[in-house]
Amino acid sequence: MALIEELNAQGNKLFKHRSKLPIPFAVIGLALYIYTIYFGNEEEHTLAFEISCLAVGLLGQLIRAITLGYTPRGTSGRNTHGQVAESLNTKGMYSIMRNPLYLGNFFMWFAIILFININWFSIFYIMCFWMYYERIIFAEENFLRNKYGEPYVNWTLKTPIFLPRLSGWKKPDLFFSFKNVLKREYSGFFALFFTFTLFDLVENFARHSVWKLDPFWIYALLTSGIITLILRTLKKKTKILNVSGR
Repeated sequence: MALIEELNAQGNKLFKHRSKLPIPFAVIGLALYIYTIYFGNEEEHTLAFEISCLAVGLLGQLIRAITLGYTPRGTSGRNTHGQVAESLNTKGMYSIMRNPLYLGNFFMWFAIILFININWFSIFYIMCFWMYYERIIFAEENFLRNKYGEPYVNWTLKTPIFLPRLSGWKKPDLFFSFKNVLKREYSGFFALFFTFTLFDLVENFARHSVWKLDPFWIYALLTSGIITLILRTLKKKTKILNVSGR
């Protein structure tokens, strides 16, 4: 198999499992974090440090929210069976970068890596993220090029792959749909708070041999959990979050 075909096959395979990438990093990171507490003289995190890490994750969530708030039906989905693109997104967040959702993912997951506070592990994460998503992006771009041809190529020539070029912003054709964001992002939002809370719980046990949570994370987990439960119920049991044409 030629290299171009091999990369495309790898990208399509990884695309189907892209949501699972954080799992091994979270497990390995948690083990490393416990090790540094016991054997590396890791100082206890201040609340300010923990909140700053959380802010990085929320930045990623914000990038995803702005992207999804303007996307039409049949694009930028969580589908795992294969590539889908009923239209070509070239405005909004897609006018300043070609992969805004993946940039959002990077910051959401990187927030946890920063919390672990091991420099070499942060670098390792960045390298693995790029190698993983480079193949997914290759497969996606191959799919879009074959489907949309010259309009897609022209868009790629002036739009960066990953690092945003803010001067290129073009106003989206659609209105911003807050409902679209709420129904599509509540699971990732809760996962972010749940992971931070888990790390705080494990840290307190490793340091003090007591299963406890700091007050900030108790309230953060409860608040995010209640919001998630409400949104999940509205999505599954009602049509309140439905948006015409989305």
